[in-house]
Amino acid sequence: MNQQTIHKNYPLRIIAVTNLLSLLIYITGAYIIYQLSIIWALLYIGYILFLEIRLLSVSCPDCYYYSKLCPFGKGWVSALFFKKGIPENFACRKFSWADMIPDLLVVLFPLLVGIIVLIIKFSWFLLVAAGILMLLATIGNSFVRGQLACKYCKQGEIGCPALELFSKGKSF
Repeated sequence: MNQQTIHKNYPLRIIAVTNLLSLLIYITGAYIIYQLSIIWALLYIGYILFLEIRLLSVSCPDCYYYSKLCPFGKGWVSALFFKKGIPENFACRKFSWADMIPDLLVVLFPLLVGIIVLIIKFSWFLLVAAGILMLLATIGNSFVRGQLACKYCKQGEIGCPALELFSKGKSF
């Protein structure tokens, strides 16, 4: 990585784009699940909140960006609610594809619901929503992480288990 391109604090425009992507994924997923009922949509939103709080309380306190502006703005938010952790612990964590399952469910569950609802009662609008969710989760996340976040990340330089998992055989 080029030392000059590493962000000590990410620009607000990057934080806005990364959070807009997440929000669009969450809203699209909630809309799809809402086709079952409002209760299921609220449970889905609760699950997302649980994942976000878990991230803010478990991972962010140990990150280089704790109390700083990471590409997602979460280091700063984490510092408002949680005590600083041990930065050395972040790079030592083991991270596998199995650890990704809770995050993948944010997209996979609405897609599964969408497929089931489409089979029962076809709707072009629902089909388009499912397609948009797929595009946001794949191309959108790939762009955000590959072009805006990870390649400029100081924690990635220090050691990031997720970056190691995703970048096997790649160089940023």
